Amino acid sequence: MATLLWWPPAALAQTPVRVQNEVNYLLGYVAGSGCEFNRNGIWYNAQKAHAHLRDKYNYLVEKNLADTTEHVIERAASQSSVSGQPYQIRCGDGVAVPSQQWLRDKLAQLRALP
Repeated sequence: MATLLWWPPAALAQTPVRVQNEVNYLLGYVAGSGCEFNRNGIWYNAQKAHAHLRDKYNYLVEKNLADTTEHVIERAASQSSVSGQPYQIRCGDGVAVPSQQWLRDKLAQLRALP
């Protein structure tokens, strides 16, 4: 419930509820993952990654560009809007993977749940 407080009321009407729920799930997953997030060559912890992606998502909501979860991943969580460099995620000692693929995989897992 507290996560909904940051949304402006007009944005709630424009962003489909399914997208809101899926994005909140993905952002929560990032925050709790313990993984590291590479943005412009610097590795950030999961909480900083969450905050950055949440800010970019809020921007999309304000601009009415968060019409599908796939668009949110593509527009906010795949690459730097400043440098164009792709974001990466690495968990533990694992290999870094593009954040777009990692988030799409997590989305597919969510949608496969009964």
